Amino acid sequence: MALLRENQHRTSSLLTLGLLNFFIYGTTVIFAAFFQLYLQDIGMNKLEIGILLATGPLISLLAHPFWRLMSDRSHNIRLILLVMLIGLLAIGHLLFRVDTFQMLYLVIMLVFFFQSPLLAQSNTMTLGYTTDTKQRYETYRLWGSLGWATAALAAGIMIDATGKNGFSLLFSIMLVLAIGSALILPSSRFTADTPWIRGREFRQVLKNKYFVIFIILGFFIAIPNSINALFMPLFIRDLGGSRLSVGIAVFLSTLLEMVVFVLLDRYLKNRITYFVGSLTIVSILFALRWDLMADATHPIQIILIQLLHAITFGGFFYIGNRLIAVLLPRSLRTAGQAVYSFTLSGVTGIIAGLLGGFTFQDFGPVIMYQMGMLMTLFAAIGFGALWYHFHKNGYPTITSQQQP
Repeated sequence: MALLRENQHRTSSLLTLGLLNFFIYGTTVIFAAFFQLYLQDIGMNKLEIGILLATGPLISLLAHPFWRLMSDRSHNIRLILLVMLIGLLAIGHLLFRVDTFQMLYLVIMLVFFFQSPLLAQSNTMTLGYTTDTKQRYETYRLWGSLGWATAALAAGIMIDATGKNGFSLLFSIMLVLAIGSALILPSSRFTADTPWIRGREFRQVLKNKYFVIFIILGFFIAIPNSINALFMPLFIRDLGGSRLSVGIAVFLSTLLEMVVFVLLDRYLKNRITYFVGSLTIVSILFALRWDLMADATHPIQIILIQLLHAITFGGFFYIGNRLIAVLLPRSLRTAGQAVYSFTLSGVTGIIAGLLGGFTFQDFGPVIMYQMGMLMTLFAAIGFGALWYHFHKNGYPTITSQQQP
């Protein structure tokens, strides 16, 4: 009987962990896909929205190490996650009541301070709970993807029905459910397994010329992708689309992304020429995607074009992580992942907000997406040249590195 109760308790705990991922990812997509529409509704133009949203990646560069340090000191990621969720709920409640742009900028920085590291913290906690169990981390990441897709669709319907107040209501509901899930999740005292990265490791990573080339080319992929993530909802609205159209676009792209991950994991061979060749193809598809966006004249076209998100962003994200494992020895992969995240999520997010907002406001969406197309074509040429180099000369150090 005791063993049965223990098994039931573990099953209940892991179900709660799945729900927690569902609600955290759901909260994140509501903010990521619909907050810019809220800002437009209260009178901000595209440039002002871009400047405001560019503060998010900037604040995240400080927020991530801060909350990581708090987790390490407390040895209780669940507690720190609860603090972040409650803080986000309190600040988010204030966010929708400020009446000046100056206060809005101040409050949004606090929102980003609590919100930007949420996914990283929840992923670390999920890994901790599933370690030494028969449960797979990917199962709970799937819960998160379902939350992302479902919340995007629900938000589109609800905000269309209730107006801008529906955004704050749904945002608060998802946060309360996330807090409730975290409260009933059994406490477990663990921290991240990865040690703090030292400056020497970063310097060693940056001495790998092929890794640096990959990061530079990835820069030209990530900027237009971030611009699209920030301004695609506004483009849909400018073309007469509803918030539901935005939700459908996000919903469809998220569902297909998981299929792409599964197919790549099964069929993509662990060779550097396959990885770089695939990145060349992905870059060409990115260029096609932005060219199609520049020609779009109806919301349904954007929804259909968003289906390419799964192949382009999903493919680039997955293959990029696999490529890092080939380019760098095991001892430097954590530092390489940190550089990858810092550059292609943090720095490019800041540039995307400023550059995208300026271009959209002063020159329109067509020029903005054509600029993105040119950037990704440059990356495609670079990856193609890199593939040719590896095809002719190989990558000598690959045989001396421990493959994952």
